[in-house]
Amino acid sequence: MPQMASSTGSSWISLEGMGIRIGFVSRNDPDSLRLVEKLVKRFGPRAEIMVDRDVSKQIGLAGRPVEEMDADFIVSVGGDGTILRTIHRMKDPIPILGINMGTVGFLVDVEPTDAVKTLEHLLFGFEVDERTRLEISLDGEMLPPATNEVVLITASPAKLLDFQITVGGSLLERLRADGMIFATSTGSTAYAMSAGGPIVDPRVDAIVLVPVAPFKLSARPWVIPGDSEIKVELTLPGKEALVVIDGQNMRNVTDRDVITIGRSPIPARFVRASRDGFYEKVKTKLS
Repeated sequence: MPQMASSTGSSWISLEGMGIRIGFVSRNDPDSLRLVEKLVKRFGPRAEIMVDRDVSKQIGLAGRPVEEMDADFIVSVGGDGTILRTIHRMKDPIPILGINMGTVGFLVDVEPTDAVKTLEHLLFGFEVDERTRLEISLDGEMLPPATNEVVLITASPAKLLDFQITVGGSLLERLRADGMIFATSTGSTAYAMSAGGPIVDPRVDAIVLVPVAPFKLSARPWVIPGDSEIKVELTLPGKEALVVIDGQNMRNVTDRDVITIGRSPIPARFVRASRDGFYEKVKTKLS
């Protein structure tokens, strides 16, 4: 087994003297598929290569589902959406490296021109960042965990929701709004930021709550402890809403339902490919 030396929120995996296993997933566009094919040919002689079945059909290789990959890390070629879809398919996420194909995502660290050089370095070992995810239940039924955010949003465009939020049993807010975003620190730079929420360093153990178009001047974003238990309920009979997880999973909810949100026991894991810090990344991405 790879050797891991722990530190706060991250660990080092050494692969020296070991056979390395690399999985590949990709967005289904010509440029992304060509890059996967190039990387598979380049590193096939030096590593055990696994290609997601949806991708393998496009490039003429044998494939296997991400859920069945026993890889040391997965290379995701695309954008943040590709990474989030891949994480959602794994019960216990394998470390993932994002190669950026023309997006401004915060989960993709490597530019295509640097892909070969980056993978060369990773053959000997790599650092893994663990990121807290959110656990969501709907009336006791567990939904997929969220890496970026859980969004409660109106099911009827231009119709406000009426809902209340309690944290640790205490009422936090009653609101009329289009919805509410419950984001991890990692997700603070995604939809939550677009809706006016704060940027939170991913090392901070917190949950960010951001109202979406609230009908209340005093409604403001909240940052609460990461171990909080949040309950959300619609307060007007007959209203319907949607719960959307990372833009990947969606469920209908009514005033008869209770949504519970808290910290997931299983984190998302990312290969740290750059020595640039979080603040440098934010400045570069948003400039």
